[in-house]
Amino acid sequence: MLVVEAQLKNGTPKQYSLLDEAIRTAQFIRNKCVKYWMENKGATRNDLQKLCSVLASDKATPWADKLNSQARQ
Repeated sequence: MLVVEAQLKNGTPKQYSLLDEAIRTAQFIRNKCVKYWMENKGATRNDLQKLCSVLASDKATPWADKLNSQARQ
């Protein structure tokens, strides 16, 4: 499992808010991918990347578009 860490010491409230938003967005993407993978047992990494692209272009999830392509992988 890949673990990403971020530290912010003595940040402004806006910086803490942006970090929280990035964490929530990454968790949302991760949960959607895990659900897709569990429902489609033959899913490959490429299928999950396509799903991330679909989520980013979806009007219902505008926050998913804020992640860059490397973060979506």
